Amino acid sequence: MTAVDIPLELQDALARRKVPWTVRRRRLLFAVANHSVVIAAALIFLLPFVFIALTSLMTGDQSLSPNLWPSPFRWSNYVDVFHQAPLMRWIANTMMYCGLATVGLLLSSIPVAYALARLRWRGRQVAFLIVLATMMLPQQVTVVPLYVMWSKLHLVGTLWPVILITWLGDAFSIFLLRQFFLTIPQEYLDAARVDGCGEFRILTTVVLRLAKPAIAAVTLFSVLYCFNDYFLPLLYVGQGELHTWTVSIGLSQFRNLHQVQWNLTMAATLLVMAPVIIIFFLAQKVFVEGITLTGVKG
Repeated sequence: MTAVDIPLELQDALARRKVPWTVRRRRLLFAVANHSVVIAAALIFLLPFVFIALTSLMTGDQSLSPNLWPSPFRWSNYVDVFHQAPLMRWIANTMMYCGLATVGLLLSSIPVAYALARLRWRGRQVAFLIVLATMMLPQQVTVVPLYVMWSKLHLVGTLWPVILITWLGDAFSIFLLRQFFLTIPQEYLDAARVDGCGEFRILTTVVLRLAKPAIAAVTLFSVLYCFNDYFLPLLYVGQGELHTWTVSIGLSQFRNLHQVQWNLTMAATLLVMAPVIIIFFLAQKVFVEGITLTGVKG
């Protein structure tokens, strides 16, 4: 009897039949064995986060003891953190930094990447090599003249120096976007030109719609960099008032002020880490797609 000859009711009954426990156990063991290296690596990466989470729920005395499990759980540590430091103000400053810097980065990098990828003009390759050369220049080389310039403009002590500099473009973002723009079929752009579109309209209506994965990857890179940036905010606002600090500076100073209160330090660390982890997992698909497709065509 073939599968076609079996009545539908019997087919449904066979499909709903539970798999025996021995078979499920064997499948589980095979899956664990096949992914044992990945599981071990995941556990190694998760252990620090578990330690931070458990320590953040301890009392002050427990955090200094060799105990790894909090007893009792002190959830009020997450409330005490906000009373010990202006954490919300630091988060707001960091969000402003991330938002304005990312918008400026996209507005300045996308047109340059399009010009280097799709427009034909003399000196294009030389300009692209110069952009790549700036990636090899350490940040510390230019920090002194930039600091002098921002000081003369009376912007030291604010976040504007670290925000405005992103509005001049970023070499890595330009390179990443250019590589993705090269993968867009030329026929789409030619069809838009036949319809009478100019280069700006082609960029805004055709290229940007097709380049969403690359733009999402650049956006995520920018947000993560700004959120974790410590050197430039410390240079320009580190000596200023508390309300001008970012999360990276505030967390460092919080750790210095509460060295023996590891429970509060870990609670503050976990609160700072949570937004970045959530953003990465939500944008993980487009981030991976944008990275993998940038090397399809050179």
